[in-house]
Amino acid sequence: MNVVLYGYGGPEHRGGSYLADSIQIISIDPGADTTTVIPIPRDLWVEGNPAIPDNGKINEAFAIGYLRGGIDEAGRFTTSLLTEMTGLKLEHWMAIDFAGFRGMVDAVGGVTIVNPIAFSFTRDEETFHAGNFIGGTFPQGQLHLDGPQALDYSRARYTSVQAESSDFARSVRQQRVLAALRAKLGGGGLGSIGPGLRMMDALTGRMKTDLSAIDLFLLSAHLNPDHRIELKEGVVLQATSNTDGEYILVVIGRASSTDYTPLQAYLRTELARPIPTPTPSARPSR
Repeated sequence: MNVVLYGYGGPEHRGGSYLADSIQIISIDPGADTTTVIPIPRDLWVEGNPAIPDNGKINEAFAIGYLRGGIDEAGRFTTSLLTEMTGLKLEHWMAIDFAGFRGMVDAVGGVTIVNPIAFSFTRDEETFHAGNFIGGTFPQGQLHLDGPQALDYSRARYTSVQAESSDFARSVRQQRVLAALRAKLGGGGLGSIGPGLRMMDALTGRMKTDLSAIDLFLLSAHLNPDHRIELKEGVVLQATSNTDGEYILVVIGRASSTDYTPLQAYLRTELARPIPTPTPSARPSR
């Protein structure tokens, strides 16, 4: 089963309220009991689709869908586009706004992650270019994050460490938070009654999905994936600019602006690769 997860600002977020801030495909292989996550860069360029006559980035598709019919249409429309572009059968989608994400983390008492690289951040481009990282700092090592901190950690793009400013780094941080959230839910997924029900209460009115309650229960057990497929620059995507001079990502090796077959072939190849079995850590001697 393939499910697309969307994160977006929502009505309380100033500017870009319904642009997709995060897009991740969760691909579940029930036979092998493995999960692969495929983060989709927000700047992936959509061209030649009649539903977006002026062309645009994939994160803009979510906002276009919202204007046409609210969050339900935003999820349906963007998922339909991603199906065409990736060649994957994307059966379901789930969308959550920033307030819902904060509430979800707070509902389980916060999450604990291990941050490998210390960095500071700011929330806007102007202060970033001025070198003022007034948003805060995430030290290296084990961190306990409440809801607002988890959202900042997941979203930070104007950072003091260049490697942490990319969409790829953001997607890795988002996955750390989701994995930590999964750990809080315990072995029973949403069946861990206490944290599970508190989390669902926090998501009331903040989450939209076409998943059934049973599918949501099953999905909760797959928030910590076994494998990631990165759509990296220089491998499958190439950075360029649109006619307005905006940074965009296009598919390497495409025969035309509407050709996504190289991307589809890349994903087929990567999904077919066996997922290595993790090597158990050596137990410390007593």
